[in-house]
Amino acid sequence: MQIEQILNNIYPLPEEALQKLCAAVDEVAVSKGTILMRPDRVEQYIYFIKEGVVRAYYVFDEGEITFWFGEEGETVLSMRSYVEQNKSYEHIELLEDCLLYRIHIATLKELYQKDIDIANWGRTLAEKELLKAEHRMIFREMFSAKQRYEKLMQEQSSLLMRVPLKYIASYLGITQVSLSRIRGQKAR
Repeated sequence: MQIEQILNNIYPLPEEALQKLCAAVDEVAVSKGTILMRPDRVEQYIYFIKEGVVRAYYVFDEGEITFWFGEEGETVLSMRSYVEQNKSYEHIELLEDCLLYRIHIATLKELYQKDIDIANWGRTLAEKELLKAEHRMIFREMFSAKQRYEKLMQEQSSLLMRVPLKYIASYLGITQVSLSRIRGQKAR
């Protein structure tokens, strides 16, 4: 997915503003298994996935919980670093070799000051990220494990072929055994 398409999917920009924003973006290739973001540092970049899959997770005493997957076209950022310039809460791990676009947060904020269209793009980015967080919370709290699995199949079925089942189970809030049971019931 090209950067112009990703940026315009967030908020359609006039050509001049789009070109200013694109000029501040660079492309990086990052290997599978890389931890792109960590909770012990203030993140300096926002990323957009050109190719690949990533996951966001929290680590705690009993293990870890995967709470988000990103595929092509998705934005990858630490909202805490972006908004408050504070250390992240989450880890972001690449589950495949990825091609990513990135923009330095300080550069982006400078562009907000200079161009109202880019500032509106940034506002819309933040609003969409808030809606995604709300969706994840409702998804986790309001649906049964079976319903969560069915919703994942409807909305992001490609993840089932690209992501290890242990991460899918964690994302759904269930064990791998429970996931296998649900998948077995669906196969019948």
